[in-house]
Amino acid sequence: MPIHFLSASASDLVPAGPANAIGAALATLPPALLTGFAIVLGLIVGSFLNVVVHRLPIMLERAWRADAAEATGQLFAGDGLPERYNLWLPRSACAHCGHVLRAWENIPVLSWLALRGRCSHCHARVSARYPLIELAGAACAVLALAAFGPSGKALAAFALCAALIAASAIDLEHQMLYDEITQPLLWAGLIVNLWGTFVALHTAVIGAIAGYLALWCVYWVFRLLRGVEGMGYGDFKLLAALGAWLGWGALPQIVVIAAVGGAVVGLVATWTGRMRFEEPLPFGPYLAAGALVTLFVGTPLYFVWGT
Repeated sequence: MPIHFLSASASDLVPAGPANAIGAALATLPPALLTGFAIVLGLIVGSFLNVVVHRLPIMLERAWRADAAEATGQLFAGDGLPERYNLWLPRSACAHCGHVLRAWENIPVLSWLALRGRCSHCHARVSARYPLIELAGAACAVLALAAFGPSGKALAAFALCAALIAASAIDLEHQMLYDEITQPLLWAGLIVNLWGTFVALHTAVIGAIAGYLALWCVYWVFRLLRGVEGMGYGDFKLLAALGAWLGWGALPQIVVIAAVGGAVVGLVATWTGRMRFEEPLPFGPYLAAGALVTLFVGTPLYFVWGT
């Protein structure tokens, strides 16, 4: 569905299903207030996504080490982190010196700018990834509002964007697409489409199946021809989740955008010496980019409207 700014009545903005009440309430607010609300919501969610990107890999590695120690009868010696370490506890702190961030140091984007990208205590550099993810969250919130109006559908689209931002950032840093993100995302897509929010349910189910099988087949063809793994299983699961959200008709465009984008970036990075030719390139961010283009622009690269 292409981006378009809506001027219809509140009843025209609301998709069928439980999102009706949400959309009706939001549609009564002035457009400027809605846009401001979207920006603030996006920044706040982006700030939380930074926590997910930083802590989820640590949490999963910690759980794996504890399970491995238990399976081998050894004592898990710990890793220097607090016993209660999750997405909520402990409070955000500098990764270099452990300085616990005060409230004014944890304001999305503004705190990073005010501190000039450094910790106020040890003056170590704070990655630009933090404000970039927060800004990406704000941009996606505004795009969802512009594309779908003040509705439950816009909130669902923003939720998809948030998950893709987190998955992409983790894949770029760790070259992993965790089941803890891709599997709930798949089920969420099927649940959202119970009421045909983005596509009909049967189209979503076929999309989930086709998304997984498409990259599974590519994986095995590449492995049989080259003797190496061309991609990870997380890529299969992410494309399956995207098929569940956007339907099977969106998959060709998503894959084309991902393949072309990945190829261009890989060639440029190899030519400039930033990576070796045989070095693996995370594919998740490019699948996410293809999904976002399809979500907000439609399927201009697809010859037949498959959904």
